[in-house]
Amino acid sequence: MTEDSGTVEGVRQRNLARLIRLVHLSGPLSRAALTAATGLNRSTVGDLVTELVAQGWVEERAPAGPLRVGRPSPVVHVASDVVVISAHPEVDALELAAVGMDQRIVVRTRLPQDRLLSPEETARLIGHEVRQWQDGELAGIRVLGVGLAVPGPVRESDGVVRHAPHLQWRDAPLRELVTRVTGIPVVVGNDATLGVLAEHLFGAARGIDDVVYLNGGASGIGGGLIVHGTPVGGVGGYAGEFGQNRPGIAAARDRRTPDGVLEDDVNRNLLLAAVGLDAGDDAALARALADAPDVSEVERQRRILATALANAVNVLNPAVIVLGGFLALLAEWDAEGFEAAVTAQSMPACAEGLSIRAAELAEDRLLIGAAEAVYARLFGTERG
Repeated sequence: MTEDSGTVEGVRQRNLARLIRLVHLSGPLSRAALTAATGLNRSTVGDLVTELVAQGWVEERAPAGPLRVGRPSPVVHVASDVVVISAHPEVDALELAAVGMDQRIVVRTRLPQDRLLSPEETARLIGHEVRQWQDGELAGIRVLGVGLAVPGPVRESDGVVRHAPHLQWRDAPLRELVTRVTGIPVVVGNDATLGVLAEHLFGAARGIDDVVYLNGGASGIGGGLIVHGTPVGGVGGYAGEFGQNRPGIAAARDRRTPDGVLEDDVNRNLLLAAVGLDAGDDAALARALADAPDVSEVERQRRILATALANAVNVLNPAVIVLGGFLALLAEWDAEGFEAAVTAQSMPACAEGLSIRAAELAEDRLLIGAAEAVYARLFGTERG
């Protein structure tokens, strides 16, 4: 939605976007609730809602529940026939989903790979799946754009993946490639940066303004930050690369690489190997860990991760740390003990009230985050 802030029409466009944003982030709201939330008068809200219904952005429905005396206020829902395509390329698979404006996963697929995909091959696969879905499951549904969550730093200005080492991509013009094959708007972001956005708006850190998020996957460890309610990207959009930090490792026997970074020592593949698996998703890893007779590798990685998180606590003083992927498995092995290990290494003042939580959106977090990057561009939800 475009606007010219110096005109009456510009004000109207801002108010239209404001109403969509409220329903998108908060869920269904009555006209009365929208009036209270915006401070606009009832007739203005009514006119705006009518316009949004006509444009196909929202739907009005009668309120659920028993009938009440008087005329009930209609409830405004986001449109059910609007989606964004999300994609998450990893070393072992390409995952795609169509995500509705209400964060509902309409359709999804996981395309396992036995070799690394190039950026061009990734774009072609995305284009193929989008066309297949538009002819099938998404027939008659508007596709607003494509959001990509990539395990590596992404330049915000043009969607170029600067370096995704595990995918062996460097300076890949992914936004341009995917736009060319789909013909629809594309937003590309770092997967953990998009993960923290999703958890902040809809998950474990909803309503929390100071958040540290770390995601552990097949491609290593990434991170994202929310400070005073605002996502922090840094000057080039590369902030949050916790996996490249070098935590202090107290015991030499705990180090697996001579000059390694966090993701070398806290590593999903090492956990898989410790339980005798060559591959597997987080659910398979969790089951194997639960039955493992030897948990020394879990304990080793927990010690190092706790130190790394304590460093983050001392620098950023977050209210909540959210852990996704295999990092959540490490923390939840003994949640109380893990939180105690982090706070024991943190400055007491910085750790006051600290909460460490598993990502609430689970396997959907990166897909919802990638979709939200597109919705945020359309409706201005970057800052919640």
